[in-house]
This record gives sequence, structure tokens and C-alpha cells, in this order.
Amino acid sequence: MYKKIILISFLMVCLMSTAIARTPSTDNASVYIISPSHGEMVVNPVTVRFGLKGMGVAPAGTDKAKTGHHHLLIDTKLKSMDDAIPKDKKHMHFGGGQTETTLKLSPGRHTLQLMLGDMKHVPHNSPVMSQQITIFVE
Repeated sequence: MYKKIILISFLMVCLMSTAIARTPSTDNASVYIISPSHGEMVVNPVTVRFGLKGMGVAPAGTDKAKTGHHHLLIDTKLKSMDDAIPKDKKHMHFGGGQTETTLKLSPGRHTLQLMLGDMKHVPHNSPVMSQQITIFVE
């Protein structure tokens, strides 16, 4: 029994030590979608322009305070603020410091949301994320 308690304690310490530390954001930081606007009817290709206040944009891997890079969430919400943002069709990474993108979306309703990630693609502490907007593709 004693060996099991030691083993469980050791495993818990190991798991806690592998958690990703979150980079602090600034108090006044905000990220927003410049265009398109919430509720807008658009045609393909859709250009999405990113805005950021209170922090700077830096490529992924750049260890510089008060910076991050954009991630665009398409038709999804982020499941965890403590892990790296996934990279797939619904979670687009702009690790080169890009401030806009052009998308081809299927016709219909879509949601878009920006999230600023740190050098390791982890949301800042406190998260810097835009309001989720809805657009309609013809």
C-alpha cells in the first residue's frame, strides 16, 4: 500500500511539472477582427484582417515579452487555455507574424475568432481573444 501511495504521488508530480507555463499578457491587450464584420455576407475568397492593441506581433518561437502571434478559430471554440492551440483546419496558425489571411470557405454560416498565442502557441495569461463573429458565405 505504501509503495502505491509513493508511486501515485510521484506520477502526480511528474504530470504537474509537464504543464505548459502560460506567458503573461498586458492588462490592456485586445485582439479583434478588422474585417469581415459580424453578420456580413461575403464571397470567396474571404480575406480576414487581424487587429491587435496593447501587445506586439512576433513570429512563433520568439521569446519577447508582451508579444504573440495570431491564431484563427473557424467554426470552433478553444477547449483549453492551458495547452498549445491545436493546428488543423479549424485552428489556423500564423506563426510568421501574419496579420491577415485569405480563406476559401464553404457556402453558409461560419464563425471566426482570433486568439493570440505565445511563442509556444499557448494562450496568454490572461487570454487575449476576440469576440466570435458570424459571417455568411454566398
